[in-house]
Amino acid sequence: MTHLQPTSAQVSLQCGFRSDVGRKRQQNEDSLLAASPVFIVADGMGGLEAGHRASSAVIDEFQSCVAHPGLLAEDVGAAVERAHAAVRAVSDATGRGAGSTLTGLVLIDHDDAPQWLIVNVGDSRVYRLYGGELSQLTVDHSLAQELIEEGTLLQADVATFARKNVITRAMGADNSPTDYWLRPVVTGERLLVCSDGLHGELSEESIKAGLTLGGSTQQTADLLLAGALEHGGRDNVSVIVIDVVAGGVSSWHGVAIEEDHAETIDTQTDDTRPVQRVARNAAR
Repeated sequence: MTHLQPTSAQVSLQCGFRSDVGRKRQQNEDSLLAASPVFIVADGMGGLEAGHRASSAVIDEFQSCVAHPGLLAEDVGAAVERAHAAVRAVSDATGRGAGSTLTGLVLIDHDDAPQWLIVNVGDSRVYRLYGGELSQLTVDHSLAQELIEEGTLLQADVATFARKNVITRAMGADNSPTDYWLRPVVTGERLLVCSDGLHGELSEESIKAGLTLGGSTQQTADLLLAGALEHGGRDNVSVIVIDVVAGGVSSWHGVAIEEDHAETIDTQTDDTRPVQRVARNAAR
């Protein structure tokens, strides 16, 4: 009997989301898209209308991926490249420039199985809660992260670091490659996509508690956003919470994921390597 591999169309998800201007800003420059198979957050920069226009331009380029059956990594890569161009056009039309982050998850078919393609430019984040453990799946493109990796800044000191909001990559900017990771879709996992307005206000312990105790995906999104506002709400806050209800693999271990340049992730660990080329074929 032939065993048929599940596809992304067979994955059942629940999703809740919220975006808020916060308590200090005059306008919400964040934009988000939470419509299967695309769950992304874009945090605009540029002030006045420019930041919102830049983040909206990113989201617009992913609309064609919504409700797309059998979405491939190349489709996502093409959308990212279009978004870069769209943000550059917004920036060129302003006197002071504009930019945006782009972070999130896209459910794709890869190697005959449903997988998450994680996309990241900037300092918004993707987290995963599974088996009671919270892990950050993205790496910030920020000055603070670079200093942490150099050993000149402690993670505990980031909250008081004067330049913690300086990012090193942005949509529309030169020399800002996109980081990609592939991960299997696992039944029972809960995923969070958020702008820095959330993780800048809440500790990882608070985020984990919210994801664990928040209830439904929408209740959890509401709870996390409320927590960020209670802790100051100094920036715009965007939150997407996704539950994999059915259709994924039963566990991470033993699932092989191959990058298109023939390197394989160690299936005995939760470590993933950035997939730097798998979604870039469309840009060649």
